[in-house]
Amino acid sequence: MLRVACASANPHKVAEIIDLMGGVVDLVPRPSDLAEVVEDADTLEGNARLKAVAVCAATQLPALADDTGLEVDALDGAPGVVTARFAGVGATDAQNRQKMLQELDGKNAAQRSARFRTVALLRFADGREIVAHGVCEGSIALHEIGDRGFGYDSLFIPLGGDGRTFAQMTIEEKHELSHRGRAFRALAQML
Repeated sequence: MLRVACASANPHKVAEIIDLMGGVVDLVPRPSDLAEVVEDADTLEGNARLKAVAVCAATQLPALADDTGLEVDALDGAPGVVTARFAGVGATDAQNRQKMLQELDGKNAAQRSARFRTVALLRFADGREIVAHGVCEGSIALHEIGDRGFGYDSLFIPLGGDGRTFAQMTIEEKHELSHRGRAFRALAQML
């Protein structure tokens, strides 16, 4: 089994990646002393690559990285590549969700269409890469619902589900529908 360093420092993401890639690769944590990678690329793939390159160089192992963006149609595709920093650098998930609700105040359910996009990228020490994409269409709820997950999970209602937000679903239900689940399943098939 291929030994791979996980580039994410987000414990919630790491848990999801382990759930999705366990049995496909032997995933080891990123070095704890590795500085946080500045994600200043203008694309999700670019940010995933920045993280993978840094972790690959630090560990001399293939590195698995991802980046995710939430695109809201009423906001002309924002927050997109700055999803994690929507309410500003250092913003908490709660602050980002609050800003999202403020930005969509007055918009009805039909005006809240959105999608999550994830890019999963496996980088090898010789520079080779395997890249997979996952998209989940859905909408933004009128208020937060549910207490599971992280990020925007309590606001995002995936299409193809039963009307619940990701935060109301079990982890298995979320993986089946989610952008991250789709990207990592696609990456696993490429391996």
